[in-house]
Amino acid sequence: MRFEYDKTKSERLRNDSRRRIGFEEAQELFYNTFIEDQHTDYPNQWRAIGWVKNQLYTVVYEEREDEHGEYYHLVTLWKATQKERSYYEKYTK
Repeated sequence: MRFEYDKTKSERLRNDSRRRIGFEEAQELFYNTFIEDQHTDYPNQWRAIGWVKNQLYTVVYEEREDEHGEYYHLVTLWKATQKERSYYEKYTK
């Protein structure tokens, strides 16, 4: 699994007291149990909800492809809302 993201934005997210992680840490979500659904049609973005550092997070990403194959481009992230937490619990039990 390959990831790409804006390093400057990742640092801003990490320093945001509402988020406290960057894209580097957020990659952990994809290696554990997570759920996903389509976030927007254009551009075609997906929302993944899962655990990072013992906290439930939501990550928005795009599936892209280059000469090396497919990869995930991480767009943004936030701590999961109560609605997202309920959604996660409903579909992972």
